Amino acid sequence: MIKIDLFTGFLGAGKTTLIKEYVKYLVEKGESVCILENDHGAVNVDTMLLQDVLGENCDIETVAGACDPDCHRRRFKTKLIAMAMSGYTHVVVEPSGIFDVDEFFDALHEDPVSKWYEAGSVIAVADARMKDDLSPTEEYIMASEIAEAGLIVFSHLEVRNSVDSALKVIRSALHSVRCEKEIGHHNILAKDREDLTPEDFKRIETAGYDSCGYVKKGLAANNDYSTIYLMDSGIEKDALSAFSNEVFKKNEEYGKVARIKGFILKDGSWYECNITKNDTEIRHSEKGQHVIIVIGENMNEDSIIDTFKSFCPKDSKLISMSS
Repeated sequence: MIKIDLFTGFLGAGKTTLIKEYVKYLVEKGESVCILENDHGAVNVDTMLLQDVLGENCDIETVAGACDPDCHRRRFKTKLIAMAMSGYTHVVVEPSGIFDVDEFFDALHEDPVSKWYEAGSVIAVADARMKDDLSPTEEYIMASEIAEAGLIVFSHLEVRNSVDSALKVIRSALHSVRCEKEIGHHNILAKDREDLTPEDFKRIETAGYDSCGYVKKGLAANNDYSTIYLMDSGIEKDALSAFSNEVFKKNEEYGKVARIKGFILKDGSWYECNITKNDTEIRHSEKGQHVIIVIGENMNEDSIIDTFKSFCPKDSKLISMSS
């Protein structure tokens, strides 16, 4: 049987960074690994961010997005079937930050997928800097992911006592869906990424899952979320930072922007961009593509695109689309 792990976590929580290190651990212990990028978006930037872990014993596959949820589930199942004969011993699934965990388990329990795969660990990645200003949709998504997780791995631990503060938000979210799951040292891993040891990754690998009942609302509210793709913009680093500051601070004008990610090209070099309300990270990347992606809830897409244009060079050949 092929072991298959699921890494959940809201937009910008740090799933991709953790997966890169976890996959290196699996490969070093002799596993043949495939990372399955299971995203609803039409352009998958995270696939590009994972290129440096690919090699003889690590591949990457994607599930095409930009379709309705039922279509997306069918594509997920079809991809698993196609991968089953490729000789992998371990599959690691990174879904969108807006994901119904039941989709994962439903696929594994259906024939013929159930003949080839067994559920491994369900890991919820949580940003320790999270605030108590979550929208009802954000609160529900986080609670539903944590309710199924065998282990919660915290990221962004720079602030003292941030985990204690984040746990209050998590427990409140669980209470809102009547989930009685207990959160404590037995199902929390809170260490800086650079300090994670093989023993920590072994804990992730063997965490399993811990499904706890909760009031399921479905993800109809997912329709409130949308993605804007901004391609061939030519935007500069400082201008992108200024644009990000503008849209994050004015919810009433732009809607609730959750994350801005993508790549910019400067002096012939690519830079990876990953920006949330709490953090701006722009760093050198070996590869890239001409796209900036804005993800958020109840966004005013026309206002965001118009504002983005105002930060682009005058000769920009900006192409925009949304899903």
